[in-house]
Formats: sequence, C-alpha cells, structure tokens
Amino acid sequence: MTIVRQSAKRDGNAKSIVQRAQVRSISMITPLLSPAPRHRTSAGVADLFDMGLRALRRDRAARTGPELFLYERAFADCLERLALVHRRFASALLIGSPNADWPARLGSFADKVEVRDPGPLFALRAAGDVMVEDSWEPRPSAYDLVVAVGTLDSVNDLPLVLRLIRVSMAAGGLFLGAFSGGDTLPQLRSAVRAADSATGAAAPHVHPRIEASALAPLLAAAGFIEPVVDVDRASASYRSLERLVADLRAMGATNLLIARPRFVGKKARAAAIAAFAAAAKEGRTVEKFEILHFAAWTPNKG
Repeated sequence: MTIVRQSAKRDGNAKSIVQRAQVRSISMITPLLSPAPRHRTSAGVADLFDMGLRALRRDRAARTGPELFLYERAFADCLERLALVHRRFASALLIGSPNADWPARLGSFADKVEVRDPGPLFALRAAGDVMVEDSWEPRPSAYDLVVAVGTLDSVNDLPLVLRLIRVSMAAGGLFLGAFSGGDTLPQLRSAVRAADSATGAAAPHVHPRIEASALAPLLAAAGFIEPVVDVDRASASYRSLERLVADLRAMGATNLLIARPRFVGKKARAAAIAAFAAAAKEGRTVEKFEILHFAAWTPNKG
C-alpha cells in the first residue's frame, strides 16, 4: 500500500474549530428525535449493523495488529483542533481507542480521561470500558470534553448516540471527532457492483454512510450549538483488491451489515478483483477515504 497525502484537500477550513458556523433550519431533522433521551429514534426500523460482530472484528484487528494510518490521521487532527482552543478540560471521554497511547495524548488537554471502545481488547489495552454507543447509560454532565474517533459511522441510531453524548456533557463543553463519510471507498463500491452484475443479484457489501451536509443538522438537533463539519480526503494506492480488504480487516472496518452476504462465490470474487484492477494506473489502484471531522459545543448555563 502506498499512501497519497492529500492533507490540503478539504471542504471548509481544516482548522475551523474557532470559526463556528451557525446551522439554519433543522425543522426536517428535529421530528426524528423523541423527547426521552433513552428512546430509540429508529423504533420500528430494523438495525443495519451487527454490534456483536463489530466487537469481534475490532478484537481481531487488535490481536493481529491494527492498521492505524487513517485512525492516526483523524486523531492527530482532533489534537490540533484542541490546541487551538487554548483551554484545559476537567474531564474527557474518548470514544474509540485503537491505539493504547491515545488516552495519554488526549491527557495533554484534560485532567482526567475516560475511555470507551466497542471492542473489548481495544478497551482493555486503553484501560477503558466496552461501549455500544446507542445503548449506554450516560452520567449527566459528566464530561466537558468528548472526542469520538472512527466508530460513529457504524452505529444503528446516530441521532440517539448524539443525544446521549449531549446528556453526558456539562455546559460549555466541546464535542469533536471524526468518522468515515459518504464518499469513502468508491473503487471498492465499483468492484462489488461488478460482482453483483456478474451474478445477477445485488447484495449489501458496503456500509451506507452519512453525507457531510447531514451531520451539522443532526448535531444541532441533538442539542449542540455552533457545529462545524469539515471533510478530509485521503488516498491510498493498492496493488490488488485483496490488499485493500486486508487493510480494512486490520482496521476492523469490513462488512458489519446484518444483511451482508455470508458467501461470495468465485464468479463474483473474480469480477470484483478484475474491476478493481481495471482502475489501476501503473499497476496500482488509488482508493479514496473521506473523513468527516466535526466540532460542536454545549450551551453555557443561563
């Protein structure tokens, strides 16, 4: 794998935590939320993701050695944004910690750091607890800083997760983080479409992901103010589809959909490999990863 650096290619200001944008008209988002913080907003809608499998996949990545190049890129950006705030926080919550060093690094900005991760081994290595984000019981006003990296794109009820995080935060607190956005993995998506065409049957191979334009309204609807969303586009080149899949496996980022196909036949696999290779230039196919960075505040008292 060869990483192609694209740090300058962003939608919005990469350091816009101090240039907060006001969100207009959230009337279409608000009805999705119920008055009760614990009430699931997706009541009556089947879950998309297998939470047990998510934990197993993160554990597998932890055992074999996680691929951290995207995680580190996202976390380092969060730390840069925190450095611009010029404030020390009393109590921080870190959601997602594939690198056991992250809590100590976040500790440069907070007196106390608690860690939660969907993967038991990642949680254990970071001296934290296991978490399923849309089914935890937050302590009200427990944190004045919450950082969430790399997990919120695979929760079943994102509006509820954001609302629960809001409940956990004190007045004047900062919520920031990053996760995968809607334009992630276009070459992989094209390859699996070729696989489906070869077999004549469509199957859910790739996760649906939130678009950048939808995230700020969701944050506002959950009770946060002055949300900012930036897009970071990273690229990595691969000699084969199998190498890309190996990286995704090492990130714990392979297919977690409940409706995922349990078996991919030889014909479909060959078609996907060929389609991925057909996009190559000089023997390597460039895959793109879209990272949504966000920051928002809780209102001050009064």
